Amino acid sequence: MTDPRPLNGLYHFAYPCRDAEETRHFYEDILGLPLVNCMLSERVPSTGEEQPYVHFFFQLGDGSYIAFFDLGGDEKPAPSPNTPDWVQHFAMETNSVEDVEAMRQRLADHGVQSTPLVNHGFVRSIYFFDPNGLRLEIAARTEAPGFLEQAAGEAHDTLETWNRRKRT
Repeated sequence: MTDPRPLNGLYHFAYPCRDAEETRHFYEDILGLPLVNCMLSERVPSTGEEQPYVHFFFQLGDGSYIAFFDLGGDEKPAPSPNTPDWVQHFAMETNSVEDVEAMRQRLADHGVQSTPLVNHGFVRSIYFFDPNGLRLEIAARTEAPGFLEQAAGEAHDTLETWNRRKRT
């Protein structure tokens, strides 16, 4: 068996949307992510299925993308029936806690409700929903020197503790 090739980072995360223009306005005009690609198609390349759609991409500062599919039905994606709405989210990083606060104010100026600043100990962030019901997080790293190395050293043991707890 060969070793897996290294995975270099996020290319894109894709999510369904109710309306492409509504989604474009939110991500480009409010969040400031440029629309960099938009593809119209009549067929799903991976399955051959006949399904007209538009697939469009917004670029983040590191070169990765958040992408959406508009299938034309004007239906908001349904939330997962067995998952609390705080679990599934897409987190984006910014440079500072001040940048997080500035985005919180920008969202408020556009009528988008967000949480107050949340201190996770190693990041501070806000949470809010896009027009499609996708929970988003804007975060700034605040970890102390050595935190990530310590967390990596403890990660397998912590997971094993959880696995034992879950089994009992």
